[in-house]
Amino acid sequence: MQFVSQNAQRIGAVNTVKNENGRLCGYNTDYMGMKALILKNNIDLKGKKALILGGGGTSKTGRVVLTDLGVREIVRVGLDAESPDVTYDEVAKKHADAEFILNTTPVGMYPKNEGKIINVSDFPNLIGLIDVVYNPLRTNLVLEARQNGIPAEGGLYMLVSQAIYACEIFTDKKISDEVCKRTFDKIFKDKENIVLVGMPSSGKSTVGARLAELTGREIVDTDAKIIEKIKMPIADYFAKYGESAFRDVESEVVKEIGAKNGLIIATGGGAILRETNVTYLRQNGRIYFLNRSLEKLTPTGDRPLSADLEALKRRYDERYDKYISSADVVVDGDGTVDEVAEIIKGEFFK
Repeated sequence: MQFVSQNAQRIGAVNTVKNENGRLCGYNTDYMGMKALILKNNIDLKGKKALILGGGGTSKTGRVVLTDLGVREIVRVGLDAESPDVTYDEVAKKHADAEFILNTTPVGMYPKNEGKIINVSDFPNLIGLIDVVYNPLRTNLVLEARQNGIPAEGGLYMLVSQAIYACEIFTDKKISDEVCKRTFDKIFKDKENIVLVGMPSSGKSTVGARLAELTGREIVDTDAKIIEKIKMPIADYFAKYGESAFRDVESEVVKEIGAKNGLIIATGGGAILRETNVTYLRQNGRIYFLNRSLEKLTPTGDRPLSADLEALKRRYDERYDKYISSADVVVDGDGTVDEVAEIIKGEFFK
């Protein structure tokens, strides 16, 4: 290598090589991508104490980026074999005052989306969290941080930003931040699922089908997938095995579908009863609650917990607050199928 950029030298790694008239030049695009991701989230790190999770190459990039952003103290967290400053078992006790967390490990990455390397709640002073994992769009670590009101984001913007920087290197042309933002927004929306939740007969399947027509996306109905799996009507499965067994199957199906991208997902009425299901759906999805009035709902014999008006009202009273808390967007579900579908489409693609 005849030239190595200053940042690549400081990090100790090159990931992009350009041949400039026979002269090999090395760069590190991870630096620019990670820095752009942190700045995008308006996280001011000057004078802050930060944890870097992991001991691989990306953690070395993180150390340089955080130093340049003015971090006061950096603590490396890892396994015993990595010779970190502190292990995962010790970090909450020794460094509960940490103000920023950067996860550079693959924990929580598809297909093992359920992983979470630490508990965010152990660090009450956090002002921000960044996870370099970009699939799923939101890891459990990111979701926990957001639930605690902490600005947090996954690694997709870093991936896009470093690709933009690589293009600048190879073309010798400056690419505007607006191009980067538009590229990221399009990729993010292409990958994000539209998730519909609500009471039985609230229109999830019919609205979902109309949205599929409007957007060209595939619709997946979790109840239909469950029926395929159990090979009998849901009411029969309830009668034979009970609700708990059904919810176990439902969770398996929700987990599998929630890990996919670019879908419209119509869920069963009780899918939100388990917090793990909400997490599975939120990792790659934006959740819309079809808030249809009770008097407009219809009992359905194929739904064992809402087979008559009295049962339907009980379910409505039991679940309403849960629908509200699990939703990213509450949609007036009293309109026509076309009206509700257009509302969701407009909100999602705004």
